[in-house]
Amino acid sequence: MSTRPKDRGRLFLLVCKLTPVIATLAVLSSCSNTDATPSQQSAVQQAQFTSSGEVVRPDDWRSWMFVGTPLTPNALNGGEAPFPEFHNVYIEPTAFDAYKETGVFPDGTQLAKELVLVLSDGASEDGSTMQVSGRGYFQGEFQGEFQGLELAVKDTRRFADEPGGWAYFSFGHNAPPYAATAAAFPAESCNGCHEASAAKDWVFTQFYPVLRAN
Repeated sequence: MSTRPKDRGRLFLLVCKLTPVIATLAVLSSCSNTDATPSQQSAVQQAQFTSSGEVVRPDDWRSWMFVGTPLTPNALNGGEAPFPEFHNVYIEPTAFDAYKETGVFPDGTQLAKELVLVLSDGASEDGSTMQVSGRGYFQGEFQGEFQGLELAVKDTRRFADEPGGWAYFSFGHNAPPYAATAAAFPAESCNGCHEASAAKDWVFTQFYPVLRAN
């Protein structure tokens, strides 16, 4: 069916008027149908370093994602356990979001480990105590129960010479206040054990179901 010249002119004007509207609707539709992934919505929060290369102690590690608490008490290790305290381990939330999505610890990952003394009343040879839930091992409930803070940071650029790009720091093996900054341990102090025994990417995920579930 042919269109008369006058009708073709009207049709042309109508298309011209509608084109911007159609384009706008297309853009809005595209935006509304796009679901950004967690890693796209926010980059992994990076550790802060001083000009001399020391890492700055994070202030909010206890609000990070809690992943587990290994315990190897002295009483079960001949009185000489290398790590006799509870180890409360946390991962920085944006790194955890990226890990959940990819299964890989991204550059910038921070893992904090705070040491907490084992509650003991001295009544049991194995160091356990009887509490309302039964006999077992419980975190201390007295002044000075926190006994240290450590941090692991993955940064394959800053720590290109470290195995896996991981570096390890201690803000003190003592009650708070902890040190404000810390220098990295030599690679042989931590990396060897992590490389030999950690299940995934220098991290002991075998002890942390929260990480294994993602």
